[in-house]
Amino acid sequence: MKIVVNTRLLLKNKMEGVGVFAYETLKRITRAHPEHQFYFLFDRKYNEEFIFAENVTPIVIGPQARHPFLWYIWFEFSVKRVLKRIKPDIFFSPEGYLTLNTDVKSILVMHDLAFEHYPLTVPPLVWHYYHHFSPKFANKADLICTVSKFSKADIEGRYKIGPDKLRLVYNGYNATLHPANETVKAGIREEYTSGARYFIFVGGLQPRKNIKNLILAFELFKKSTGSDHKLFIVGKAAYKSEELFALKERSEYNPDILFTGRVESLDVLNNMIASSEAMVYVPFFEGFGIPCLEAMKCETALIASNTSSIPEVCGEAVIYANPLSVDSIADAMVKLYSDPGLRERLIEKGREQCRKFSWDKTAELVWECIEEVERK
Repeated sequence: MKIVVNTRLLLKNKMEGVGVFAYETLKRITRAHPEHQFYFLFDRKYNEEFIFAENVTPIVIGPQARHPFLWYIWFEFSVKRVLKRIKPDIFFSPEGYLTLNTDVKSILVMHDLAFEHYPLTVPPLVWHYYHHFSPKFANKADLICTVSKFSKADIEGRYKIGPDKLRLVYNGYNATLHPANETVKAGIREEYTSGARYFIFVGGLQPRKNIKNLILAFELFKKSTGSDHKLFIVGKAAYKSEELFALKERSEYNPDILFTGRVESLDVLNNMIASSEAMVYVPFFEGFGIPCLEAMKCETALIASNTSSIPEVCGEAVIYANPLSVDSIADAMVKLYSDPGLRERLIEKGREQCRKFSWDKTAELVWECIEEVERK
């Protein structure tokens, strides 16, 4: 079987949720199936670490597609030419975009429809592209994979896609993550917070992640408790992130709010999460929520949104908060602060909950989808 794969988001040290999904699943699939040939399509010079096996042939095609107009050119012209030349059995796209004008069988991974529910959380031109093309991509695909029951129902209902065309392939998490010992925790706190305890958020600094309400809730927490806790906000600046930096500057707790940027070292990030009082992850909308599992694997407590897919992923291993309510988020932080035994109970539940998910399972399910479409 010849499989052409959209690997546009395999970018060294720049991968977020969708790119991580592509990396973890494709690494496993290509190595597990050496009898098949994979063609990886990049829109720029690639890193050799993404050529996972001898049965992977990399192809670079322009233009570098980081703008809606260029997305259209890349998928509808450049990718189409490759498909016409190679004549593959399947085109697999793990990021939600397809080539519409081709007869090649296609599998699409749609992670969520957050842009439909919260259109103001993405740039206007990006929203128009998503809103116009996503239903077309969904209808064009022979099979759609998605990462939660919530997203599956959302796609089915909003785009009128029959359930026979949708498959559930839950995300996983990095299995090398681990808890930190007390010496490491003390070292991290000494280095970054002069020994003070802290809450942590990990993710892109974009409006949907609800970091504004998180900062406001942290301020209420500080006023209520008088504690010396800090707030770490870990992630790359994105759309409208300048508003968050301005909010920090105006805050009376400015010195206690720490923007670290993207932490490139997995070991450092691991220890930052593991040494925290809790991860506070309260987005308005989430198709899955990988950072929640990462917190559980690092054995820290978790405060998370009570909306979209997060209860499905987190089960009982979390304190839930209403992301629309600053008071609700602050109350959850106070509750955790006031009850040390609660933190330990959440950590224990998290150990069990995160075992339900793995990238090995995800890759197996994606491969089953590829085989199913190939048989049609």
